[in-house]
Amino acid sequence: MDAVAQMLAHRSIRSYRPDPVPEKLLEEILNAATRASTSGNMQTYSIIVTRDAARRRALHAMHYEQEMILEAPLLLTFVADWRRMSRWCRLSEAEPGYDNFLSFLVAFADALIAAQNAALAAETRGLGICYMGTTICATEKLIEFFELPTGVFPATTLVLGYPDEEPELRDRLPLASIVHEERFVDLDDAGIRETYRERETEGWKRYQDFPELAERMRESGVRNLAQVYTTLKYTKEGNEAISAEILAMLKRQGFLG
Repeated sequence: MDAVAQMLAHRSIRSYRPDPVPEKLLEEILNAATRASTSGNMQTYSIIVTRDAARRRALHAMHYEQEMILEAPLLLTFVADWRRMSRWCRLSEAEPGYDNFLSFLVAFADALIAAQNAALAAETRGLGICYMGTTICATEKLIEFFELPTGVFPATTLVLGYPDEEPELRDRLPLASIVHEERFVDLDDAGIRETYRERETEGWKRYQDFPELAERMRESGVRNLAQVYTTLKYTKEGNEAISAEILAMLKRQGFLG
């Protein structure tokens, strides 16, 4: 399968066989990650490989006890990393100025781009992947667990292994609602409704297939998918609490002066 076909066939895999990923294949995937585009060719990211079952059990708790972390044989945690670059600069009698929010954004983007290269490389070799959005929700615990020094910050995590499921393709918003020609066009209410029409049906149906979430939906009285997002999954209170933690950790890791 060529790269574009692989992208169009992407599915997040949440159930894995325990078969180990061969070392040579992992090395190929990691090499592909390092060939990703990067600001100034500085590669301001690092990749932490976790295989050990006991450490995966610890990460399982930090990632909201998602079972795929225990099933898959491999986790790759991508971190924004200015420490390596800054130390090199000082060794070369060049004083770095990367302890700021702009530098964090640059390194965070570098890490995500590298992660996507790794994800695509893994999928083209028959592996399954799933991004762990919980990484950014557990920054303090992950900083402590991985012993991340100043200048290093968690960005994202890839679960990696051989799939034990073949899920259907998930719906995506219509291209016309995402792509803008020459200038941004703010959709009117009818356009917004049309954009999310299929998502409202498919997303509601999908969440009903998860017994625990379906029960919470019934108990809370939510009536549509938008209310599931705002009331149950990504609430204002939760977002603000995690935002405060992230800002505190950014300061602790040296990115907010």
